[in-house]
Amino acid sequence: MQLHTTTWGTGDRVALLIHGIMADHRTWRRVGPALAERGYRVVAVDLRGHGATGPADRYRPEDYADDVVETLPKGADLAIGHSLGGLTLAGAVARLAPKRAVFSDPAWHLATAEEGFDPELFVGFKSATAEQVRTLNPRWEEADVAVELETLKLWDPNTAYGLTEFAGADLMPQKPEVPSLVTLADPSFLISPERAALLRERGFEVRTVAGAGHTIHRDDFDGFMSALDDWI
Repeated sequence: MQLHTTTWGTGDRVALLIHGIMADHRTWRRVGPALAERGYRVVAVDLRGHGATGPADRYRPEDYADDVVETLPKGADLAIGHSLGGLTLAGAVARLAPKRAVFSDPAWHLATAEEGFDPELFVGFKSATAEQVRTLNPRWEEADVAVELETLKLWDPNTAYGLTEFAGADLMPQKPEVPSLVTLADPSFLISPERAALLRERGFEVRTVAGAGHTIHRDDFDGFMSALDDWI
């Protein structure tokens, strides 16, 4: 599936951005321009079921990965995936072959239903109010609250039901296909300290952004960019 893309900058280096569930390219509203200022041409996708790409008939991890491989340029200098985008990038990274990859609080392990995972919680958030978004994300700028409300309007809630197919599965990569950084929220509800230690053993660099929530780049933009200092 060919995905909608948005581009910032005209630099010689190329960076790819892949958002998480319920979002679209607008989640990167500060990251994209910041990377462009550093000499990148930045390409961000809207995954299937999100943004201007629109809905699809199924939402499996391999579908998301196949889409970005079909859409994005190979051999980029940098690729960043957040949450579902981190899962997507992991499935696509060998074929995309970026020089470096960053996985931001990646969705490599979702709780089972018995552990509390409920897709209806995602679906119910489609009708969230601005006050609910602010309450859940007290460190966000007002612009991010507005973006969240707009992206929720375009988001297909069937993507949440697609998560049930891999809830409880261990989706952590066995090894980094390219030099790879994992940035974690503090705490991360997706990557436990034990899993973070295992990632380090497998060859990933792991950094925690102190005090940041799951969407690190919106919760603490400066902390997120600082964590990338020697990767960009």
